[in-house]
Amino acid sequence: MENTVAQKLEALLKLQTIDSKLDSLKKVRGALPEEVMDLEDELAGYQTRLDKFNQELDDLNGEIVSRKEAIKTSGSLIQKYEEQQMNVRNNREYDAITKEMELQALEIQISEKKIKEAAVKIEAKKVEIEETNGLMEERTKDLDTKKKELEVITSESQDEEKVLLKSREKAGKGIEERLFLGYNKIRNNALNGLAVVVVKRGACGGCFNVVPPQRQVDIKEKKKIIVCEHCGRILADVEKVIEVEKPKRKTTRRKTAVAKK
Repeated sequence: MENTVAQKLEALLKLQTIDSKLDSLKKVRGALPEEVMDLEDELAGYQTRLDKFNQELDDLNGEIVSRKEAIKTSGSLIQKYEEQQMNVRNNREYDAITKEMELQALEIQISEKKIKEAAVKIEAKKVEIEETNGLMEERTKDLDTKKKELEVITSESQDEEKVLLKSREKAGKGIEERLFLGYNKIRNNALNGLAVVVVKRGACGGCFNVVPPQRQVDIKEKKKIIVCEHCGRILADVEKVIEVEKPKRKTTRRKTAVAKK
């Protein structure tokens, strides 16, 4: 059997009450959860940077090893060419070997230059790694402090939060999916997390804009789900105004003095 509009509104209002209590618990934690997440993201970024620097160091060290091997190879070739020069038969062969020796000598110069450049880059990378490690150490301390603060606050309200979350799950099951999705959408767009409100003192309990009297009558009847035309929140009910009876003013009669004869 499908629930009546009144029952649907009551279920939504109950869900809103639970969510508001959860919001209050989260508000106690303040910005700590976001700060913890930001610090974790920042540390992950530093770690990625360190991994990149270390990879660049490996590449630079690999280049130095490769260049040193090239120097050895060029040196061996020069020695070989020198021996060949002793046995040349004409100037043409001598010039060709001399040219090869000059090329190998140039290769050695280039390799030595590249080794020096790589060494400079390595020192620069080491400085960057040291700075990044220092930042990581500092941020890790901040993260540990924030986590401890959050753990203390969370532990104080953990049991209550678990009970509320179970209640929310149970309350959500009693609401049809379309209505539940609409409620969550309104709630996510609302700054104060209110999706279902009551009319208080003739105004919307969410945006505080005036709700016309006829509209209030329709809300009280609960024949259909009505939303605020200004903010889109669901208007579940109209708050009953208890009129305090004003005390009657006492009328004092003037006593007429009877003149004695």
